[in-house]
Amino acid sequence: MAPEHVEGWAEVLASLTAGLGYLFARPEPREVFADLIEGLLSGLGRKRGWTMAERAGHATPHRTQKFLGNASWDADALLAEVQGYIAGHLGDAQATLVLGDTQVIKEGTRSVGVARQHCGVTGDVRSCQVMVMLTYAAEGGHTFFDRRLYLPAVWAQDAPRHRDAGVPEEITFATKPELGIAMLRGAIARGLPFA
Repeated sequence: MAPEHVEGWAEVLASLTAGLGYLFARPEPREVFADLIEGLLSGLGRKRGWTMAERAGHATPHRTQKFLGNASWDADALLAEVQGYIAGHLGDAQATLVLGDTQVIKEGTRSVGVARQHCGVTGDVRSCQVMVMLTYAAEGGHTFFDRRLYLPAVWAQDAPRHRDAGVPEEITFATKPELGIAMLRGAIARGLPFA
């Protein structure tokens, strides 16, 4: 990234994260949220709990882990804020919406959506999570706009597993194209400009 693009980003980022403070009931999660965002956007080579904690000046990664696992905040409200920011700052009638999926190789039975399924990262069938993503590509930049975690049929049909993992009852099986169409409809309903 060119120096002229980086100059002043810390102040803008601090202003943005401070403006989202209303999403968190207590000051500690607000601080950790800002540290987490700064770390994710930083030039750290490997963004892991320990490296992010060290960058933020924390002795251990426990504050970030507690935030991600236990803090009470509304991810959909945050997404709506981000989407509004994207439309307001990158909005372009000539922009392109891009649908795709991404996978995270993951073992176990407790993480939502983990199942043996096609994994594009490796090109074979293995245990992973799949996320359908909608990105926004405009002359002013390219960014993620929306996401849906793909819930394989084996998950959707297992009510006890569904309940134990905290998956809302209204979430049912949907194909990846159906998830993509729902995100496209949402973008259109929000009035997002694109070609």
